[in-house]
Amino acid sequence: MAEMPRRPSGRRTDARLSRSRLVPCQRWVRGVKAQVLRVHATHPQPRALQQVAGMLQRGAVAVCPTDACYSLVGRADDKVAADRIRAIRRLDPGHHLTLLCRDLAAVAQFGKVSNAAFRLLKLLSPGPYTFLLPATRETPRRLQDAKRRTVGVRICAHPCVQGLLSLLDGPLFASTAIDDRSGHPFAEPADLIDAIGHAVEAVLDAGAIGIDTTTVIDLCGESPSLVRLGCGAIDHVADLA
Repeated sequence: MAEMPRRPSGRRTDARLSRSRLVPCQRWVRGVKAQVLRVHATHPQPRALQQVAGMLQRGAVAVCPTDACYSLVGRADDKVAADRIRAIRRLDPGHHLTLLCRDLAAVAQFGKVSNAAFRLLKLLSPGPYTFLLPATRETPRRLQDAKRRTVGVRICAHPCVQGLLSLLDGPLFASTAIDDRSGHPFAEPADLIDAIGHAVEAVLDAGAIGIDTTTVIDLCGESPSLVRLGCGAIDHVADLA
C-alpha cells in the first residue's frame, strides 16, 4: 500500500512568511463563503494572522478591523486584488485606495514627506488618520490619485493590521467596508459577513467596532488642511485649516 503523504505540522515559528512555500490561492468564486477567523480585539491570535497573511500573499481579499472601522484589504502590489476591492465597493476604477503602512519609514517610500508633514505624522500616528501626500517618483501610477499624483497613507494602531503588516513584505490597500443599505460602515461582523462574505476569502472577526471613518488630512500644500473629520481628534493640532 502506498504511503500516505504526511500532513504539515503547522508549527511555523518564523516571524515572516516565505513566498517560496506559498501556493496559488483559489480565486474568488461567487457563493463561496469567506473563512471567518474570530480573534481577540487587542491581542489577536498569531496563528490566525499568519493564516490570513498567507492568503493575502496568494492574492486574496480579506476584511480586517482597524482603529476606525472594518476595511477591505489586499496587498498593494496586487492589481487584481485592488480591482476586486473596487468592484465590491462599486467604486470608480480610478478611486483612491488608502495604503496601510507599518511605520513612517514605509510611508516615506510612497509619499514625499516634508519636515512639517513629518512632525504631524509623528504626532498623530499610529491612529485613525489618513494623510494625503505627493507621491514619490518611485510610486507606481496605479497607487496614485490619477489627477493630483498624490497617495493616501495611514499608519493604523489596530493590532490586527500591525500584525498582518509584520508578516508581509509591503503595505496593504484598504477601503472601508460600507453597508450599502445604510451608507455607513458595518459595525457588526455578522452583518458584514452576510452582505459581502461571498466576495472575500477571509474575515478577521474582532467583534463589534465603531462606524466612524478616519480623519483625512491633506499634506500636499504649504500648510495642512482638513479634508474630512472622522474619529481622529484634531483639537490638539495647530494650524490645521
